[in-house]
This record gives sequence, structure tokens and C-alpha cells, in this order.
Amino acid sequence: MQSLVSNMSPRAWQRMLSGRRLDLLDPSPLDIEIADIAHGLARVARWNGQTDGEHAFSVAEHSLLVEAIVGDLEPALDRKARLAALIHDAPEYVVGDLISPFKAALSLDYRAFEAKLLAAIHLRFGLPPELSPPAAKLIKRADKIAAYYEATGLAGFSRAEARRFFGQPRGLSPALVNRLSHLSPLPAAEVEVKFLRRFDEFAR
Repeated sequence: MQSLVSNMSPRAWQRMLSGRRLDLLDPSPLDIEIADIAHGLARVARWNGQTDGEHAFSVAEHSLLVEAIVGDLEPALDRKARLAALIHDAPEYVVGDLISPFKAALSLDYRAFEAKLLAAIHLRFGLPPELSPPAAKLIKRADKIAAYYEATGLAGFSRAEARRFFGQPRGLSPALVNRLSHLSPLPAAEVEVKFLRRFDEFAR
């Protein structure tokens, strides 16, 4: 007689600190809470943790940069577009931040999984499941700009290497360029609060 343990299906859900239980294979918007997202992203390290500084450079801090870059490039954007930029990497609160070469090695299945989770997150916060092509393109551009400055300022890339992988940043205000040129990883608790405050500005 087989034991109950051997008959059980593998667990495909994640218990969140909010008490929610998120099904990773069929995520429901009802099981998504911004507090869980902020807490998780503030503790997920970009660049697999290979960055300078006392603290890891988190996905939450990266997300704040991408939102700031989007706003700098297109100051007339509405709150929903800015919110979409802020949560563009929100699935990583569950699945972590895999570096791009590893994502490519895993094939499109991983990207489809990530997209499904992001669609549920969008629905939870009143955004369309899929962004319009112009909005998606703008966020992708901002994402690459942020990656360029993170790579050169924190992750040990030369400017030539960063240009090769992320392109040459253009179109930013001098004030934002100065900010991006002096990145400093923040403690997890501090960046979690900053992320939640920024979210509240766009979600109300």
C-alpha cells in the first residue's frame, strides 16, 4: 500500500507572508498582494548578488530606477503606465531573478510562465494583462538603461561591455544621469518601504 506522501502531487504553490497561497501554475489575481511583492523584490538580488556594496542591489531598487527612467523619458505618461513600469519585474518576487543567459538556456517555457504570472499581477492592480506595444517597448528601453548603469556602476562591467549588451543610454536628463551614475544598494527594509510608497502614488 502506497503511503499518502507518495500519492500526493508535487507542491506548486507558494505560501506568502500575507497568508495568501499563490498557485504558481495557475496564478489568481485574488492571491496577489502588493505587500508580498514589495517584501520579496526587496530581498531578491540583481546580478546574482555579484555587485559592490554592503547590501545586495535588489530587484525592488531596480524597479524604482526603471519607473524613474520611464518618467524621465516620457514625462506625460499617466499613472497606469508608471505603475506598469514599477511592477515590470514583479513575478520575480516568486520565481527570483534569473540572469538573461540562463533564461535563454531554459527556453521559452520559462518566459511563458513568467508572462502568465505578470498578467495575473496586472489584473490584480487594474492593468491590462498585456501592455500595448509602445508601452512595452518604452519599459524595455528603460530596463536596458537601468541595466547599463547597474552593470557599470555596481557589477564590474566596462562601458564597452555594457554598451554591447544593453546599448548606449540616450535621452535622459542630466539630473537622472547623475543619479544613475552614483548607485548605492539600499538595505532590504528601506527599499521595501520606498517601493510601497511609490506604488501607493500610482495605485490610488
